[in-house]
Amino acid sequence: MLKQIFATALLLFSLPLFASEGEASKPFDLNDVLVHHLMDHAEFPFNVGGTKVFEGHEGFDPHAENIFVDHTTGHRFHFVGGTDLHITRRVTMMWIVSLLLLIVFIPAARLIAKNPLKIQNRFANGVEAFITFLKKDVVDANTDGHGHSYYHYIFTLFFFILFCNLMGLIPPVGEVIQLGIESVNAGEEVPAAAEAHAASAHHEPIWIAKVWNGITVTGDVSVTVTLALITLLLIYGTGFIYQGPKFIIHSVPNGVPAPLYILMWPLEFIISPLAKAFALTVRLLANMTAGHVIILALLGFIFQFQSWGVAPISVFGATAIYFLELFVAFLQAYVFALLTSLFVGSSMHRH
Repeated sequence: MLKQIFATALLLFSLPLFASEGEASKPFDLNDVLVHHLMDHAEFPFNVGGTKVFEGHEGFDPHAENIFVDHTTGHRFHFVGGTDLHITRRVTMMWIVSLLLLIVFIPAARLIAKNPLKIQNRFANGVEAFITFLKKDVVDANTDGHGHSYYHYIFTLFFFILFCNLMGLIPPVGEVIQLGIESVNAGEEVPAAAEAHAASAHHEPIWIAKVWNGITVTGDVSVTVTLALITLLLIYGTGFIYQGPKFIIHSVPNGVPAPLYILMWPLEFIISPLAKAFALTVRLLANMTAGHVIILALLGFIFQFQSWGVAPISVFGATAIYFLELFVAFLQAYVFALLTSLFVGSSMHRH
């Protein structure tokens, strides 16, 4: 039953990505599919102080970076001037992840807080097991028992990355609903006037297709580099808190000869923390992007070769990678939290 569920999810995952190829009757282009699934773009317009310029009016630039479609008239527009604060695809998924975190952990915390010594239901016990594991085997084990001040951040970091990774593996529910609505509407008769208006207007997806788009939040370098920079600040902040100004001198291990100290100081105090942040950024980004590319490439073979003989091999391979991605989703959240604890703990004392 579990394999059937994941196989169905995988097929639903691929439907909206490849459906447009058959409708447009143009050659299959894997690059277009990858761009649609992996790249971010503004979805909901939000501009402060700017003015709308509609298509056909003076000042409209068809090559503008962010062009939107008015849901009432179907005409395209963009903003001129002001400050662009448009809501992107990844931001909407990040909000969904944040909402899920609140839905999951607030009830669990209330159940546990009622009686910490009582065995609660499986839901609360599962959350408590994760927290206990992170507390003892991740934070405390790498901070010499001084990790109490870092529990909140490390726990939040782990679960945020985990939920983002898992949400990226759930089919784009909104696009599946959009595809179903378009299939139903395709069989209905449309009046000539409405058909003429639809031909001149641009297509605007329904709101659920724009909100639940199935994109992976941690597949964006801006997200991973932000999390890595927070860890970088914690490394320096912890060093100065626990060692004071001597942290600048103590960044080099004790007992190093003076000539070698001069060479090692910039490496240990500047280059090494930056390299750690860079490693955290690239590791999470690459792992959460590579799996999706492989899955899309394997499913793309069906449309590339247009042969039923390729379908079983592609689906089997994509399903295997999908199961591997589930493991990677947990692993990468664990590795990021573990390395953050290790890097922070190593700056508490001189080596």
